Amino acid sequence: MGGGAQTHSRSSPSRASQIARAADTDPVGPLWRAAQLFRFLSYLYALGFQIAINDDLLHDDAAWVLFGLLTAWSVASGIAYYVGFGRNVYWVVADVVVACALMLTTSYVAETSWALNNQTWPTTLWAVNAVISVALLAGPIWGIVGGLVVGGTSSFVKGAFDLNFGRNATIIIIVATGMAVGLAAVIARRAHAVLTQAAAVAAATEERERLSREVHDGVLQVLSLIAKRGREIGGDTTELAELAGQQERALRRLISDVDDDIDVGTAVVDLAGVLRSFAGEHVSVSSPGVAVGVDVVVAEQLRSVVRNALDNVAHHAGDGAQAFVLLEDLGDRVVVSVRDDGVGIAPGRLDEAQRQGRMGISKSIVGRVEALGGTAVLDSGPGLGTEWELTIPVERQA
Repeated sequence: MGGGAQTHSRSSPSRASQIARAADTDPVGPLWRAAQLFRFLSYLYALGFQIAINDDLLHDDAAWVLFGLLTAWSVASGIAYYVGFGRNVYWVVADVVVACALMLTTSYVAETSWALNNQTWPTTLWAVNAVISVALLAGPIWGIVGGLVVGGTSSFVKGAFDLNFGRNATIIIIVATGMAVGLAAVIARRAHAVLTQAAAVAAATEERERLSREVHDGVLQVLSLIAKRGREIGGDTTELAELAGQQERALRRLISDVDDDIDVGTAVVDLAGVLRSFAGEHVSVSSPGVAVGVDVVVAEQLRSVVRNALDNVAHHAGDGAQAFVLLEDLGDRVVVSVRDDGVGIAPGRLDEAQRQGRMGISKSIVGRVEALGGTAVLDSGPGLGTEWELTIPVERQA
Protein backbone atom coordinates (compact mmCIF):
# COMPACT_ATOMS: atom_id res chain seq x y z
CA MET A 1 0.00 0.00 0.00
CA GLY A 2 2.87 2.28 0.84
CA GLY A 3 4.45 1.45 -2.53
CA GLY A 4 1.23 2.31 -4.36
CA ALA A 5 1.04 5.70 -2.66
CA GLN A 6 4.66 6.33 -3.53
CA THR A 7 4.04 5.61 -7.23
CA HIS A 8 1.06 7.96 -7.26
CA SER A 9 3.15 10.71 -5.73
CA ARG A 10 5.75 10.43 -8.49
CA SER A 11 3.23 10.32 -11.35
CA SER A 12 1.14 13.30 -10.20
CA PRO A 13 2.82 16.68 -10.70
CA SER A 14 2.81 18.95 -7.68
CA ARG A 15 0.88 22.17 -7.60
CA ALA A 16 4.11 24.16 -7.48
CA SER A 17 5.48 22.51 -10.63
CA GLN A 18 2.21 23.13 -12.47
CA ILE A 19 2.33 26.81 -11.55
CA ALA A 20 5.96 27.03 -12.61
CA ARG A 21 5.18 25.53 -16.01
CA ALA A 22 2.24 27.90 -16.44
CA ALA A 23 4.47 30.84 -15.58
CA ASP A 24 6.93 29.82 -18.29
CA THR A 25 4.20 30.32 -20.91
CA ASP A 26 3.58 33.89 -19.77
CA PRO A 27 5.03 36.21 -22.47
CA VAL A 28 5.83 38.78 -19.78
CA GLY A 29 7.35 36.14 -17.49
CA PRO A 30 10.97 37.19 -18.11
CA LEU A 31 10.09 40.78 -17.23
CA TRP A 32 8.33 39.67 -14.04
CA ARG A 33 11.38 37.69 -12.98
CA ALA A 34 13.75 40.55 -13.80
CA ALA A 35 11.55 42.88 -11.75
CA GLN A 36 12.04 40.69 -8.70
CA LEU A 37 15.79 41.10 -9.02
CA PHE A 38 15.19 44.85 -8.94
CA ARG A 39 12.96 44.32 -5.89
CA PHE A 40 15.78 42.51 -4.11
CA LEU A 41 18.33 45.22 -4.95
CA SER A 42 15.94 47.98 -3.88
CA TYR A 43 15.35 46.09 -0.63
CA LEU A 44 19.10 46.07 0.06
CA TYR A 45 19.16 49.79 -0.65
CA ALA A 46 16.23 50.35 1.75
CA LEU A 47 18.03 48.29 4.41
CA GLY A 48 21.20 50.37 4.06
CA PHE A 49 19.14 53.55 4.17
CA GLN A 50 17.36 52.37 7.32
CA ILE A 51 20.66 51.65 9.06
CA ALA A 52 22.12 54.99 8.01
CA ILE A 53 19.23 57.21 9.16
CA ASN A 54 18.02 55.15 12.11
CA ASP A 55 19.47 57.58 14.68
CA ASP A 56 17.74 60.53 12.99
CA LEU A 57 14.26 59.03 13.28
CA LEU A 58 11.71 60.07 15.87
CA HIS A 59 10.57 56.50 16.60
CA ASP A 60 13.44 54.26 15.56
CA ASP A 61 12.02 51.15 17.25
CA ALA A 62 8.73 51.48 15.39
CA ALA A 63 10.69 51.99 12.17
CA TRP A 64 12.41 48.64 12.61
CA VAL A 65 9.07 46.92 13.25
CA LEU A 66 7.69 48.45 10.09
CA PHE A 67 10.84 47.43 8.24
CA GLY A 68 10.17 43.87 9.38
CA LEU A 69 6.76 44.10 7.70
CA LEU A 70 8.47 45.48 4.59
CA THR A 71 10.84 42.51 4.61
CA ALA A 72 7.99 40.00 4.93
CA TRP A 73 6.08 41.61 2.07
CA SER A 74 9.18 41.79 -0.14
CA VAL A 75 9.76 38.06 0.31
CA ALA A 76 6.10 37.06 -0.17
CA SER A 77 5.44 39.27 -3.22
CA GLY A 78 8.82 38.46 -4.77
CA ILE A 79 8.08 34.73 -4.65
CA ALA A 80 4.48 35.23 -5.84
CA TYR A 81 5.53 37.28 -8.85
CA TYR A 82 8.58 35.17 -9.69
CA VAL A 83 6.71 31.86 -9.61
CA GLY A 84 3.60 33.32 -11.22
CA PHE A 85 0.65 32.80 -8.87
CA GLY A 86 0.76 36.44 -7.76
CA ARG A 87 0.48 37.97 -11.23
CA ASN A 88 -3.09 39.14 -10.78
CA VAL A 89 -4.98 42.26 -9.78
CA TYR A 90 -5.31 41.26 -6.10
CA TRP A 91 -1.58 40.96 -5.48
CA VAL A 92 -0.77 44.07 -7.50
CA VAL A 93 -3.36 46.22 -5.69
CA ALA A 94 -2.04 44.90 -2.38
CA ASP A 95 1.47 45.82 -3.53
CA VAL A 96 0.42 49.42 -4.15
CA VAL A 97 -1.47 49.62 -0.86
CA VAL A 98 1.47 48.26 1.15
CA ALA A 99 3.96 50.60 -0.55
CA CYS A 100 1.80 53.70 -0.02
CA ALA A 101 0.92 52.72 3.56
CA LEU A 102 4.58 52.30 4.49
CA MET A 103 5.39 55.65 2.86
CA LEU A 104 2.62 57.30 4.89
CA THR A 105 4.19 56.07 8.14
CA THR A 106 7.02 58.52 7.49
CA SER A 107 5.04 61.21 9.33
CA TYR A 108 5.03 58.97 12.42
CA VAL A 109 8.56 57.58 12.48
CA ALA A 110 10.22 60.88 11.52
CA GLU A 111 9.74 64.58 12.07
CA THR A 112 8.13 66.78 9.44
CA SER A 113 11.37 68.64 8.77
CA TRP A 114 13.19 65.35 8.17
CA ALA A 115 10.55 64.17 5.69
CA LEU A 116 10.75 67.47 3.82
CA ASN A 117 14.53 67.29 3.42
CA ASN A 118 14.81 63.54 2.67
CA GLN A 119 13.10 60.94 0.58
CA THR A 120 10.13 59.20 2.12
CA TRP A 121 10.67 56.25 4.39
CA PRO A 122 11.36 53.41 3.47
CA THR A 123 12.89 54.94 0.25
CA THR A 124 11.14 55.87 -2.96
CA LEU A 125 13.24 53.34 -4.86
CA TRP A 126 11.64 50.44 -3.00
CA ALA A 127 8.14 51.91 -3.53
CA VAL A 128 8.71 51.92 -7.31
CA ASN A 129 8.34 48.10 -7.23
CA ALA A 130 4.59 48.56 -6.89
CA VAL A 131 4.52 50.78 -10.00
CA ILE A 132 6.48 48.18 -11.97
CA SER A 133 4.02 45.45 -10.93
CA VAL A 134 1.06 47.56 -12.09
CA ALA A 135 2.73 48.28 -15.44
CA LEU A 136 3.64 44.63 -16.07
CA LEU A 137 0.11 43.47 -15.34
CA ALA A 138 -1.98 46.19 -16.99
CA GLY A 139 0.20 48.09 -19.46
CA PRO A 140 1.49 51.67 -19.82
CA ILE A 141 -1.73 53.57 -19.02
CA TRP A 142 -2.21 51.87 -15.67
CA GLY A 143 1.55 52.08 -15.16
CA ILE A 144 1.25 55.86 -15.38
CA VAL A 145 -1.71 55.80 -12.97
CA GLY A 146 0.29 53.68 -10.53
CA GLY A 147 3.20 56.10 -10.84
CA LEU A 148 0.92 59.04 -10.07
CA VAL A 149 -0.49 57.26 -7.00
CA VAL A 150 2.94 56.39 -5.58
CA GLY A 151 4.47 59.73 -6.59
CA GLY A 152 1.48 61.60 -5.19
CA THR A 153 1.84 59.75 -1.90
CA SER A 154 5.47 60.83 -1.73
CA SER A 155 4.48 64.47 -2.30
CA PHE A 156 1.73 64.19 0.32
CA VAL A 157 4.16 62.85 2.90
CA LYS A 158 6.55 65.73 2.26
CA GLY A 159 3.66 68.13 2.70
CA ALA A 160 4.48 70.09 -0.44
CA PHE A 161 4.12 69.69 -4.18
CA ASP A 162 7.02 71.34 -5.97
CA LEU A 163 6.23 72.33 -9.57
CA ASN A 164 9.92 72.87 -10.22
CA PHE A 165 10.58 69.42 -11.60
CA GLY A 166 14.16 70.42 -12.33
CA ARG A 167 14.87 70.25 -8.59
CA ASN A 168 12.36 67.54 -7.73
CA ALA A 169 11.90 65.13 -10.59
CA THR A 170 10.97 62.13 -8.43
CA ILE A 171 7.35 61.93 -9.55
CA ILE A 172 8.37 62.31 -13.21
CA ILE A 173 10.83 59.44 -12.90
CA ILE A 174 8.24 57.23 -11.19
CA VAL A 175 5.60 57.93 -13.86
CA ALA A 176 8.11 57.43 -16.68
CA THR A 177 9.14 54.10 -15.16
CA GLY A 178 5.53 52.92 -15.12
CA MET A 179 5.03 53.97 -18.74
CA ALA A 180 8.27 52.40 -20.01
CA VAL A 181 7.76 49.08 -18.23
CA GLY A 182 4.13 48.99 -19.37
CA LEU A 183 5.17 49.51 -23.00
CA ALA A 184 7.72 46.73 -22.70
CA ALA A 185 5.01 44.40 -21.36
CA VAL A 186 2.65 45.30 -24.23
CA ILE A 187 5.38 44.70 -26.82
CA ALA A 188 6.20 41.33 -25.25
CA ARG A 189 2.55 40.25 -25.34
CA ARG A 190 2.09 41.37 -28.95
CA ALA A 191 5.27 39.62 -30.07
CA HIS A 192 4.13 36.45 -28.33
CA ALA A 193 0.71 36.70 -30.01
CA VAL A 194 2.34 37.09 -33.44
CA LEU A 195 4.64 34.12 -32.85
CA THR A 196 1.73 32.01 -31.61
CA GLN A 197 -0.33 32.90 -34.66
CA ALA A 198 2.58 32.15 -36.98
CA ALA A 199 3.12 28.78 -35.31
CA ALA A 200 -0.59 27.98 -35.65
CA VAL A 201 -0.55 28.93 -39.35
CA ALA A 202 2.56 26.82 -39.92
CA ALA A 203 0.98 23.86 -38.14
CA ALA A 204 -2.26 24.26 -40.11
CA THR A 205 -0.32 24.48 -43.37
CA GLU A 206 1.65 21.36 -42.55
CA GLU A 207 -1.50 19.46 -41.64
CA ARG A 208 -3.23 20.64 -44.83
CA GLU A 209 -0.27 19.46 -46.87
CA ARG A 210 -0.41 16.06 -45.18
CA LEU A 211 -4.15 15.72 -45.78
CA SER A 212 -3.69 16.93 -49.35
CA ARG A 213 -1.14 14.20 -50.04
CA GLU A 214 -3.32 11.50 -48.49
CA VAL A 215 -6.46 12.65 -50.28
CA HIS A 216 -4.59 13.02 -53.56
CA ASP A 217 -3.22 9.49 -53.30
CA GLY A 218 -6.64 8.02 -52.55
CA VAL A 219 -9.94 9.82 -52.97
CA LEU A 220 -8.96 12.20 -55.76
CA GLN A 221 -7.48 9.47 -57.90
CA VAL A 222 -10.60 7.34 -57.48
CA LEU A 223 -12.89 10.26 -58.39
CA SER A 224 -10.73 11.08 -61.40
CA LEU A 225 -10.84 7.45 -62.55
CA ILE A 226 -14.64 7.30 -62.16
CA ALA A 227 -15.04 10.54 -64.13
CA LYS A 228 -12.76 9.31 -66.91
CA ARG A 229 -14.20 5.79 -67.19
CA GLY A 230 -17.78 7.08 -66.92
CA ARG A 231 -17.36 9.32 -69.94
CA GLU A 232 -15.72 6.50 -71.89
CA ILE A 233 -18.58 4.08 -71.15
CA GLY A 234 -21.28 6.69 -71.84
CA GLY A 235 -24.97 6.15 -71.36
CA ASP A 236 -26.30 6.36 -67.81
CA THR A 237 -22.79 6.47 -66.38
CA THR A 238 -22.17 9.89 -67.94
CA GLU A 239 -24.16 11.57 -65.18
CA LEU A 240 -22.13 9.66 -62.57
CA ALA A 241 -18.94 10.78 -64.30
CA GLU A 242 -20.02 14.42 -64.19
CA LEU A 243 -20.88 14.17 -60.48
CA ALA A 244 -17.52 12.55 -59.77
CA GLY A 245 -15.75 15.32 -61.70
CA GLN A 246 -17.60 18.01 -59.76
CA GLN A 247 -16.74 16.40 -56.44
CA GLU A 248 -13.11 16.05 -57.46
CA ARG A 249 -12.86 19.75 -58.29
CA ALA A 250 -14.65 20.76 -55.06
CA LEU A 251 -12.39 18.53 -52.98
CA ARG A 252 -9.27 19.93 -54.63
CA ARG A 253 -10.40 23.47 -53.78
CA LEU A 254 -11.18 22.41 -50.23
CA ILE A 255 -7.80 20.88 -49.47
CA SER A 256 -5.94 23.74 -51.14
CA ASP A 257 -7.74 26.15 -48.79
CA VAL A 258 -7.34 29.06 -51.20
CA ASP A 259 -10.06 31.64 -51.78
CA ASP A 260 -10.79 33.09 -55.19
CA ASP A 261 -9.67 36.52 -53.94
CA ILE A 262 -6.26 36.96 -52.39
CA ASP A 263 -6.32 39.00 -49.19
CA VAL A 264 -4.58 42.23 -50.18
CA GLY A 265 -4.05 43.02 -46.50
CA THR A 266 -1.55 40.16 -46.29
CA ALA A 267 2.04 41.05 -47.12
CA VAL A 268 3.17 37.48 -47.92
CA VAL A 269 1.09 34.87 -49.75
CA ASP A 270 1.71 31.16 -50.24
CA LEU A 271 2.15 30.88 -54.02
CA ALA A 272 1.93 27.09 -53.84
CA GLY A 273 -1.55 27.33 -52.32
CA VAL A 274 -2.62 29.88 -54.95
CA LEU A 275 -1.57 27.63 -57.84
CA ARG A 276 -3.11 24.51 -56.27
CA SER A 277 -6.51 26.16 -56.64
CA PHE A 278 -6.23 25.56 -60.41
CA ALA A 279 -6.04 21.77 -59.98
CA GLY A 280 -8.89 19.94 -61.64
CA GLU A 281 -9.85 17.13 -63.97
CA HIS A 282 -7.69 18.42 -66.83
CA VAL A 283 -5.11 20.36 -64.78
CA SER A 284 -2.41 18.80 -62.60
CA VAL A 285 -0.45 21.01 -60.19
CA SER A 286 2.91 20.12 -58.65
CA SER A 287 4.48 22.30 -55.97
CA PRO A 288 6.93 22.04 -53.06
CA GLY A 289 5.67 20.39 -49.88
CA VAL A 290 6.18 23.61 -47.93
CA ALA A 291 4.75 27.09 -48.34
CA VAL A 292 6.39 29.30 -50.97
CA GLY A 293 5.95 32.81 -49.60
CA VAL A 294 5.93 35.67 -52.12
CA ASP A 295 4.70 39.25 -52.12
CA VAL A 296 0.95 39.59 -52.56
CA VAL A 297 1.41 41.55 -55.82
CA VAL A 298 3.57 38.78 -57.27
CA ALA A 299 0.97 36.18 -56.25
CA GLU A 300 -1.88 38.15 -57.86
CA GLN A 301 -0.04 38.70 -61.12
CA LEU A 302 1.15 35.09 -61.41
CA ARG A 303 -2.34 33.81 -60.71
CA SER A 304 -3.67 35.94 -63.59
CA VAL A 305 -0.87 34.73 -65.88
CA VAL A 306 -1.48 31.07 -65.10
CA ARG A 307 -5.24 31.49 -65.49
CA ASN A 308 -4.70 33.06 -68.90
CA ALA A 309 -2.35 30.27 -69.96
CA LEU A 310 -4.83 27.61 -68.83
CA ASP A 311 -7.65 29.39 -70.66
CA ASN A 312 -5.56 29.18 -73.82
CA VAL A 313 -5.14 25.45 -73.23
CA ALA A 314 -8.90 25.01 -72.83
CA HIS A 315 -9.71 26.98 -75.99
CA HIS A 316 -6.85 26.15 -78.35
CA ALA A 317 -5.05 22.97 -77.27
CA GLY A 318 -7.78 20.61 -78.48
CA ASP A 319 -10.35 18.34 -76.86
CA GLY A 320 -9.11 16.36 -73.89
CA ALA A 321 -5.83 18.23 -73.65
CA GLN A 322 -4.18 17.95 -70.24
CA ALA A 323 -2.37 20.85 -68.60
CA PHE A 324 0.46 20.58 -66.09
CA VAL A 325 1.50 23.39 -63.74
CA LEU A 326 4.87 23.10 -61.97
CA LEU A 327 6.17 25.48 -59.29
CA GLU A 328 9.87 25.52 -58.38
CA ASP A 329 11.32 27.56 -55.52
CA LEU A 330 14.95 28.47 -56.30
CA GLY A 331 15.50 30.82 -53.36
CA ASP A 332 15.99 34.18 -55.04
CA ARG A 333 13.45 33.39 -57.77
CA VAL A 334 10.47 31.17 -58.51
CA VAL A 335 9.84 29.34 -61.76
CA VAL A 336 6.31 28.50 -62.88
CA SER A 337 5.90 26.18 -65.85
CA VAL A 338 2.55 25.72 -67.60
CA ARG A 339 2.65 22.87 -70.13
CA ASP A 340 -0.01 21.01 -72.13
CA ASP A 341 -0.10 17.99 -74.41
CA GLY A 342 -2.29 19.65 -77.02
CA VAL A 343 -1.90 20.45 -80.70
CA GLY A 344 0.68 23.15 -80.20
CA ILE A 345 1.09 26.47 -82.03
CA ALA A 346 1.93 26.57 -85.71
CA PRO A 347 4.96 28.65 -86.78
CA GLY A 348 4.01 32.27 -87.47
CA ARG A 349 0.69 32.01 -85.68
CA LEU A 350 1.68 34.43 -82.91
CA ASP A 351 2.97 37.03 -85.35
CA GLU A 352 -0.28 36.79 -87.29
CA ALA A 353 -2.31 37.28 -84.12
CA GLN A 354 -0.34 40.41 -83.24
CA ARG A 355 -0.89 41.85 -86.76
CA GLN A 356 -4.61 41.25 -86.32
CA GLY A 357 -4.55 43.24 -83.05
CA ARG A 358 -4.99 40.28 -80.75
CA MET A 359 -2.42 41.08 -78.06
CA GLY A 360 -3.62 38.63 -75.42
CA ILE A 361 -0.36 36.71 -75.11
CA SER A 362 1.97 39.72 -75.10
CA LYS A 363 -0.12 41.75 -72.66
CA SER A 364 -1.66 39.12 -70.40
CA ILE A 365 1.35 36.85 -70.03
CA VAL A 366 4.60 38.43 -71.23
CA GLY A 367 3.64 41.94 -70.12
CA ARG A 368 2.65 40.89 -66.61
CA VAL A 369 5.78 38.81 -66.09
CA GLU A 370 8.12 41.52 -67.38
CA ALA A 371 6.38 44.05 -65.12
CA LEU A 372 7.51 41.87 -62.22
CA GLY A 373 11.08 41.95 -63.48
CA GLY A 374 10.90 38.38 -64.79
CA THR A 375 11.02 36.56 -68.09
CA ALA A 376 8.44 34.51 -70.00
CA VAL A 377 9.63 31.92 -72.50
CA LEU A 378 7.24 30.13 -74.86
CA ASP A 379 8.14 26.76 -76.38
CA SER A 380 5.70 25.20 -78.81
CA GLY A 381 5.36 23.42 -82.11
CA PRO A 382 2.75 21.55 -84.17
CA GLY A 383 1.73 18.39 -82.30
CA LEU A 384 4.24 19.10 -79.50
CA GLY A 385 1.98 20.97 -77.14
CA THR A 386 2.80 24.32 -75.56
CA GLU A 387 4.94 25.24 -72.58
CA TRP A 388 5.34 28.55 -70.79
CA GLU A 389 8.33 28.95 -68.47
CA LEU A 390 7.89 31.97 -66.21
CA THR A 391 10.84 33.08 -64.07
CA ILE A 392 10.23 35.80 -61.47
CA PRO A 393 12.75 37.21 -58.96
CA VAL A 394 11.42 37.36 -55.38
CA GLU A 395 12.52 39.02 -52.16
CA ARG A 396 12.11 36.82 -49.11
CA GLN A 397 10.27 38.37 -46.18
CA ALA A 398 9.93 37.13 -42.61
